[in-house]
Amino acid sequence: MDSTDKNLLKLLQIDSKSTTKELSSKLNLSVTAIYERIKKLEKEGIISNYVALLNRNKIEKSFVVFCQIKLIQQSKEFILDFEKEVIKFNEILECFNVSGDYDYILKIVVKDMEEYRDFLVNKLSTLHQIGSKHSTFMIGEVKNTTFISV
Repeated sequence: MDSTDKNLLKLLQIDSKSTTKELSSKLNLSVTAIYERIKKLEKEGIISNYVALLNRNKIEKSFVVFCQIKLIQQSKEFILDFEKEVIKFNEILECFNVSGDYDYILKIVVKDMEEYRDFLVNKLSTLHQIGSKHSTFMIGEVKNTTFISV
């Protein structure tokens, strides 16, 4: 990956809807060269997906919860079963297996506290692998980005 690829990735992260023509003028390359570089980056898995980022406030999903989970036991079966079940919940945007006092951190988005309680009682608490959980509620967002410096 050369500096042109890195600059191309920066531009695509800022606006993935940029046309090859727009990108070619910014990078002083032909449209064909830009197209070929993008295809190469996709084929190599450097670009894994294109998405639309939604404003949580506009879709009534502004209540953000970070839920720390401790499993009952660390057996392969419990870990795999928990991960298989937790990925099914649309309320969970991210799930990280972590070190420390807890085994997982979940990023959950819902409308409000009432919807979180419903999620907790009727969905998350039904997972038999969970030994304990600790919820932390977002007060304010200082930084939220998808941009990765290359």
